[in-house]
Amino acid sequence: DNLLRRAACQEAQVFGNQLIPSSMPLKKATVFLNPAACKGKARNLFETNAAPILHLSGLDVTVVKTDYEGQAKKLLELMENTDLIIIAGGDGTVQEVITGLLRRADEAAFSKIPIGFIPLGKTCTLSHTLYPESTNQVEHITNATLAILKGETIPLDILQIKGEKEQPVFAVTGLRWGSYRDAGVKASKYWYLGPLKTKAAHFFSTLKEWPQKHQAALMYLGPTERPPEEPEEKPSRPPLYVRLYRRLRLYWSSPSKEIPQEVAPEDWEELKLSTIELSIATRNRQLDLTRTEDFMDVCIEEDTVSKGQFVSRGSQKMHDPHTCPEGSQCIQASRCILQLPEGTEGSFGIDNEEYEAMPVEVKLLPRKLRFICDPRIREQMLHATVQ
Repeated sequence: DNLLRRAACQEAQVFGNQLIPSSMPLKKATVFLNPAACKGKARNLFETNAAPILHLSGLDVTVVKTDYEGQAKKLLELMENTDLIIIAGGDGTVQEVITGLLRRADEAAFSKIPIGFIPLGKTCTLSHTLYPESTNQVEHITNATLAILKGETIPLDILQIKGEKEQPVFAVTGLRWGSYRDAGVKASKYWYLGPLKTKAAHFFSTLKEWPQKHQAALMYLGPTERPPEEPEEKPSRPPLYVRLYRRLRLYWSSPSKEIPQEVAPEDWEELKLSTIELSIATRNRQLDLTRTEDFMDVCIEEDTVSKGQFVSRGSQKMHDPHTCPEGSQCIQASRCILQLPEGTEGSFGIDNEEYEAMPVEVKLLPRKLRFICDPRIREQMLHATVQ
């Protein structure tokens, strides 16, 4: 582990030794660290493996430690300009930071800031998309921190989830509602059963009531066409005389009556559903840079599942929560409204964080945020695109 840390620090030193013009300010990086992540080990993991690399790289680093759940959302509202946002934690920290960022009044400007992710939490779904798999935790953290210095980014889709009264919540992975999620959350209670705790949680769940059905109504819109990418370079400003001529022409031209354009009615489709689990997920796990349509995957699993299938599928879903088993109904949608019957109890899992189940509107924000990834991952995607 110490050899890995030393090699990573030597690589970071190369970035720190680069000369910059005296007129250029240092690049600012704001780190949002959740010390409670990974059962309270996150602070030590960050300070031992990631902090030395960031400080050696020549970045002006500000570390903001969160003291309680939901604090990152509030801190993001007060955050001043920064060149780089770094999230050090797990899925919950990512969700809090992007929710705080996209709730800002000036989110259009702030959403262009690149976001780095240092996986320190118990569940780090995003690290599967951004970084190569690694069995060594120190190697995984140092690789992620070095990738932030290299600065290669990929655009990720975001889901906007809005209840009737609440402010919207934003998610990178997706929303889950159903029996597999509820049983999976309780698995840690059976810690004394060791490797059998997951199967036990799902087995005891089948003893309560069977079959377990979740009733709802779903309205949705189909995929939307992906617009062409805007060039990053701004067009050069026209000369002063051209700008004056345009203004005078606008001033003297007679105000013409605007013809109201007819807005095409949106083609909503409605579906009554009875399911054991419903999931709405982004395509961030299967990124395709050449895709011509933007959509999220809605998976409605059949409710005719035997108890044995429930226990075995539940174990699979602990590793990949958004798998869509055979026999499920899969829908591609850009926007959907989930209506729940009155008196519905239970919880949603939004990026592995628990929220009260309520009627919600889920809207896809395609390629909304740019996350920093390992250059090898980006190269693989571009290579796949060319093929």
